[in-house]
Formats: sequence, C-alpha cells, structure tokens
Amino acid sequence: MDVTGLRVALFSGNYNYVRDGANQALNRFVGYLLRQGAQVRVYAATTDTPAFPPTGDLVSAPSIPVPGRPEYRIPTRLSRALRRDLKAFAPNMIHLSSPDPLGHRALTWARDHDLPAVASVHTRFETYPRYYGLAFLEPAIEGILRRFYRRCDAIVAPSESMAQLLREQRMSYDVGIWTRGIDREIFTPQRRDLDWRRSLGFADDVPVIGFIGRQVMEKGLDVFSDTIDQLTARKVPHKVLVVGEGPAREWFQNRLPDAVFTGFQGGADLGRAVASMDMLFNPSVTETFGNVTLEAMACRLPTVAARATGSENLVQEGITGRLIRPGAIGKFADALQIYCTDAAARASAGAAAEAQAEHFGWDQVNQALVDTYLRIIRQRAQGAKIRSSPVP
Repeated sequence: MDVTGLRVALFSGNYNYVRDGANQALNRFVGYLLRQGAQVRVYAATTDTPAFPPTGDLVSAPSIPVPGRPEYRIPTRLSRALRRDLKAFAPNMIHLSSPDPLGHRALTWARDHDLPAVASVHTRFETYPRYYGLAFLEPAIEGILRRFYRRCDAIVAPSESMAQLLREQRMSYDVGIWTRGIDREIFTPQRRDLDWRRSLGFADDVPVIGFIGRQVMEKGLDVFSDTIDQLTARKVPHKVLVVGEGPAREWFQNRLPDAVFTGFQGGADLGRAVASMDMLFNPSVTETFGNVTLEAMACRLPTVAARATGSENLVQEGITGRLIRPGAIGKFADALQIYCTDAAARASAGAAAEAQAEHFGWDQVNQALVDTYLRIIRQRAQGAKIRSSPVP
C-alpha cells in the first residue's frame, strides 16, 4: 500500500473550535494527506463559533463544556450516528490525537474491528493539575494515559525529548517522532516592522521580550511575570509584548501592567509580531514541542526557555538561546538580562536559531507520520501484535 490507499479516521478533542498549535498541526497534516490522494474523515467536538474553518470533512461528536473552562469541550462518546458514519467510511487507520472519552471509545472500536491505531501526543496532560492546586492527581492521570497509549499500535511525539519521556513513563514500546514544521513565508526576519513597533510605544533601542501563546496558567504565566518583576527591579531596559488570547488574560495584564497585549494575531500579522520582538521567553513545561519557539527561531530571535520536553530539542544551550531549570526565576532573569544588554549576543544567538529552523519543513515532517501509518499497516499484515512496553 502507498499513501493513496490510506483511509484515515482522525479523532480530536479540539480540531478547530479553539486555535492552538496542536490542532493547526493536525489540520496541516490532513491537508497534506488529501493532497497526496489519501481519504480522511475527522471526528471531533465542535461549536457554532469555530476559530477557523476545518481542513477536510469534519463530523461533530457529542460533547460537553469543560467545568471552569467553557471555551473547551470534552467529546463524550462514540454515538450510534458516529459508528454508522465510521462503518460507511471504512477506515484502514485510526488516528487518536487526544486521550479523552471519545478517543478511548474510538480505540476500543478499532480493537473490535482489528484496525491499527496510532496516537499522537500533543501536550503533557499529566502536568496540568499542578497549576490548579491538584498535583496529587498526576500519578492517577499518568496511569490513565498509560492504559490508553499501551493499547495503540504506536504513538508519535513531536520531539525526541518527549519521546524519551514517554518511553521512561512506559507509555508504549513503539514511540516515533512526528515533529512540527514552519511556514517560512510567514515566519521570517523580513517581517520585522519598526513602524509597527513604534505604534505600540516601543523605542527602537529598547529590547522587547515576547510571550506568544494561549494565556492559561499552565503556560507558566506566573513564572513569566515573576521574572519580569526581577528585570524591572534590576533596572534592566526592556519592554514586554504579549501575543495571544486566553481566559487568564486579565490576570496576566494585572500582573504586567506595563506590557503591551496585542490579542490574537494570525498569518502575516503573527509573523510581523514575532519578527518585531527581540527575544522569546517561554517558561512553560507543558508543551511537547513548542511551536512558538520554532516560529521565533525562524524570525531570528534567541529564546530563553524552561529546560523541558520540546524546548530541549529546539534550543541549543548557549548557541540559539538558553535553557533554564523550570521555575528558576533568578536564572531566567539572568539569561534575559544578557540578551537585553548585549546586542551582539542577541544577534549571534538569533542567527544560529534561524539557521536551525531551516531544517523544519512541513511536507518533510508530515511524510514521517505517513511513513509510520504505512509501516504499522504493513506490520499488521505480517501478523505483528501490539507490544505494550519494553519496561514492566
């Protein structure tokens, strides 16, 4: 079989109703499959006000709002209507992008119909409780994730550091890489716009520290804010530019009253915003890859990031940026201070970052996942069985 023989049923918790790096990667991948001649059908929670049009055929799954976070929805079940639709579509590959109730039921359906299932890992769900005072839940959540992923034929992670963590957590025997790409027409140093910066009140000679992403506490907003407080106390010249939206925006604005918040930016506007920064500060430990880090690198920015999954495989310590122990406020401030006060160091790291970003093209990285599909189907045809983990 080649790619034209693929019939992929993709299950997602959030395919397009709230924009994030994970679902944009999924939409790009579906577009790539369709261009290569594959058949794809997407099953996901939906809303009446999606953030962007879906790529491919999207079938709405029953869902409920997340308590306390109503902008998100949990797909709850594989209804009779979805089962009929699946049967009519007759997939030969099941792709699971979220370990939610729908994902669990779809995996059971795949097992009952002797179909291969591949799961893609997009975020570290087990770390989320710590940001809401519920850290004691992490072992239980990790156990639930392990049960889910061990029932899949293979899982794919967006970075080698995340793949290694999944191996150490005994999530699967077969852990591959499906990394992320970059659109170099959008993310390029040529989009830097000094007039736009000036319109926001930034002087040309004052370094701008950027935050890009959804404003939720699990992105490390507290660490970001505390670090900026230290820079201010040290009288380090800087300004802060925050790009994105989210339920914690009011909290973030109250913590950083001197920062400029642009709200959501997309396409060329996002490229302009990123390129018009002078460095990226990404203290989050929940990402499995870090799309925003790669976007900043492509725009010739150094990154100061938490030493965590994803960032470890993008940021070269001391070359393209700095990797700091998670939560180490003083060390984060030290690293940012160097880039704020040493223009030569900033330029050198930015140039190295852009050179590294050249290796991430979307077609290349998406073909890697297609190759995983085809390998699993071939192994199934040869009688291979799921091996849950190399470690007891």
